[in-house]
Amino acid sequence: MKKTWAIIDIGSNTMRLSIYQCEAQQFRIMIHKKEMVGLASYVEEQRLSDSGIKTACEVLNGFKNIVDSLGVEKTFIFATASLRNISNTQEAVSIIEQQTGYLVEVISGEEEARLDFIGAMHRVELKDGLLVDIGGGSTELVPFYKKSPVMAVSVPIGSLSLYTNYVKKILPKKEELENIRTVAADEIEQTLGTFRPEKRQKICGVGGTIRALLKLCNYIYHKESTNQVISGEEVNELYTMLSDKKEGKWKAILKVCPDRIHTILPGLTILWLIVKKYNVTEVIVSGYGVREGYLVERGGIYRK
Repeated sequence: MKKTWAIIDIGSNTMRLSIYQCEAQQFRIMIHKKEMVGLASYVEEQRLSDSGIKTACEVLNGFKNIVDSLGVEKTFIFATASLRNISNTQEAVSIIEQQTGYLVEVISGEEEARLDFIGAMHRVELKDGLLVDIGGGSTELVPFYKKSPVMAVSVPIGSLSLYTNYVKKILPKKEELENIRTVAADEIEQTLGTFRPEKRQKICGVGGTIRALLKLCNYIYHKESTNQVISGEEVNELYTMLSDKKEGKWKAILKVCPDRIHTILPGLTILWLIVKKYNVTEVIVSGYGVREGYLVERGGIYRK
């Protein structure tokens, strides 16, 4: 029997609605919609402002209209670093429930990383490696061996939070980028310092930042749009290009992913540091991630 279920993901940079058709313990995406809200930019002294909460409610009510019009049977709503890394989490959750009727589950960083892994592995055939999800407010990391996670951790830095905290204008100045690089490197070392793989790593990449970087690489290197792999060398080259503010490459961003013009370099910096640290050969980008992991785990509809 076919079921229509929806997942709403309240992220620090984007809010996303994915509607799935589920049948015979399988699922496929019917509709995907995203809104670049940038909730992390509404955080002041670790508190999500009233206008930030209002913006989230407006987007959720828009999503609700779509869900109701399609006769969706069940809707799951969760939040990641957007509501996790603030001091007024409970207040925000309560107001959202009052204004939208949606009760939001705020998942921990470790849970987000674990769900990322469950979702991503449905699309990527990779036995050993490191899963990386660079979000707006946090980065999830899951080293895995023989398709089993070694650990699942969350680093409290993301593309939008680094931009908001360290960049004054649209593009980071040299000293601002140096600050971003130092902070990100310290956080990654503190979190993954004990992870010492015996061989060069492959990354399973998840999330909007890495998908945007894939589109950018496909455009710059004239690859087919179906390509899902970024080489470690391409990550290094792209970081050098954007760090030097080469005009042609920044124009490429305006063509390929203009809504990420301000966050693409902070996000790329995180990926570049990981690629450099673990001598990564390639980044394999998965179309599935935390939402699909959540669907599998909470809905219990499909397990490999």
